[in-house]
Amino acid sequence: MKKSKHSETEMVKAVKALESGANAEVVARECGISKATLYNWKSKYSGMDVSQVRRLKELEEENRKLKQMYADLALDNRILRDVIEKKL
Repeated sequence: MKKSKHSETEMVKAVKALESGANAEVVARECGISKATLYNWKSKYSGMDVSQVRRLKELEEENRKLKQMYADLALDNRILRDVIEKKL
């Protein structure tokens, strides 16, 4: 997973500024991001604080690792089944 150049604190700060009624263009310019990125952050992190965003990122990373482990095991299982079928 690509490391973000913006911290969780910056993301939450930008979303809260947008939710408080600030202009999206101004908030995006201050953060050095596009408006589209700002709205993506809003849809993903709206209503969260910094600790919740960190926990969400940890869970997403753990989920990614588990999916990779499952894919590896499923591939190994398929290879072993193919070998067994050829022997019989």
